[in-house]
This record gives sequence, structure tokens and C-alpha cells, in this order.
Amino acid sequence: MTATGNGNAGAGFLPPPVAAASGPFAAMLGVALRRPGGRRAGSLFTALLLLAGVGMFAFPALTDLYGNLQQRHVQDQSTSPQFQTEYLEHKVKVGQGLTRLIIHNDRVSVNVLVVEGTSLAALQAGAGHYETTPFPCEQGNVGIAGHRTTYGRPFNKIDQMHTGDTVDLVTPFARCTYRVVAPFDGHSNPWVVLPNAYQVVGQQGDLGTGHWLTLTSCHPKGSDSHRIVLRLKLVKVTPLTVSTKGK
Repeated sequence: MTATGNGNAGAGFLPPPVAAASGPFAAMLGVALRRPGGRRAGSLFTALLLLAGVGMFAFPALTDLYGNLQQRHVQDQSTSPQFQTEYLEHKVKVGQGLTRLIIHNDRVSVNVLVVEGTSLAALQAGAGHYETTPFPCEQGNVGIAGHRTTYGRPFNKIDQMHTGDTVDLVTPFARCTYRVVAPFDGHSNPWVVLPNAYQVVGQQGDLGTGHWLTLTSCHPKGSDSHRIVLRLKLVKVTPLTVSTKGK
């Protein structure tokens, strides 16, 4: 883009300045603000703007606090014999802790308890397992959704995961290690899709016959207009016992 030929270089890059208010409206506004009631209204409006600004910045921190409380409330019951039976029978209830997700590399560090289900209430604990997908280590495409900017933001840095990075899902019986696969099908990994691209956590084709893990989150940060998706493949299963788990 080039400047117009009126001697004002760069005018084409900026909108014209807004002219000051003039005429009867400006005069009426000035009189209103000079009155006591007008000054009080102006002060109230300023206070409301300030409160809204503080709230906007405080909201993520408040949701993080709530998410942390939810994580404590949804206790890791993996050593409970009753839970182990429920897990084997796939009877884990929505909102109940299912598996622990661990990421640890020089860019991303996550240790979060994933609950069963992806409802709004379930995801307030940070991350949730898509109910229609297999449990960790099982054949098929395991799907897990997590927040990026609120409720503990476990997937805040999902866009910084690289080929070869690993994610561990710790269950009552095994540690399932998944590795980020190289870009495929002509797109990057992670990649961005529309919110209705449910096939990314589907079981069609190789996704149903292999052993996969798909992580999803909102994109871009602070918006739900799209979804960011990360695909991994199971590379190792380490059996666990109650006496050695977590050591």
C-alpha cells in the first residue's frame, strides 16, 4: 500500500483522527458533567470500567484456583480396590478421576488428574476423557480434552509439543506412554480444526485398529472458535502394582 498524493505520507495506513465533539450535543454533555449528578454518574461509570478491567484479568486466576480445588476434590482413587473393579468394568462415573496425565520436557510440564466426561462441570477439574473413546492403553483412539487458559490450564502449551515428545497416562494398572507422531495427511501436528470436527476423536480406519491418543483444546487462547489437536501413538506399556505405583 502506498501513501496518497496529498503530501501526508502513510495516510493510507491509519484511519483519520476522530474529531472532537461539537455543536449542541457537546454543549449539553459538558453541562451535564458539570452538574453534581453528572459528576457522580461519571465517577460511577469510571469505577465500573475499572472493576470490569480487574475482573477480566482476575477471572483466569480465579478459575485456576477453582480448578485446583476440584483436582483435590476429585481424589486419585487408583489404589482403591472398588475403583479398580469399576475401571476394569468401564463403570467409572462422569466427573470421577480416571487417569493421571503427565507431560514433562523442557517446554511443557503437566501433571493433572483427568476425569471421566467432557461436560462443562467435568472439565472444571482441568481435563476430561471423551466417554465414547477407549480407556488408556486400550486399542483405539483415546480422546482427552483440556483447558488452555482457565481451570488450571493443563493444555496451555499444547502448541509447543514437538514430534517425539511423550505423554504418560497413569492408570490403576499401567503407565501408558504415548509419543507425538510426525506431521501427517498434509498438516502439522498439532493442527487446528473447526469445533465440529468430531472425527479427530473418532474410531474410523486406523484410529480404531491402532493405539492412539488425541488431545484437544480451544484455539486460539481465550477463544472457542477453533480447536487445536495433538495426535500421539502408544509406544510403551509399563505394568504397575499398588505397592510400586507412583515410585
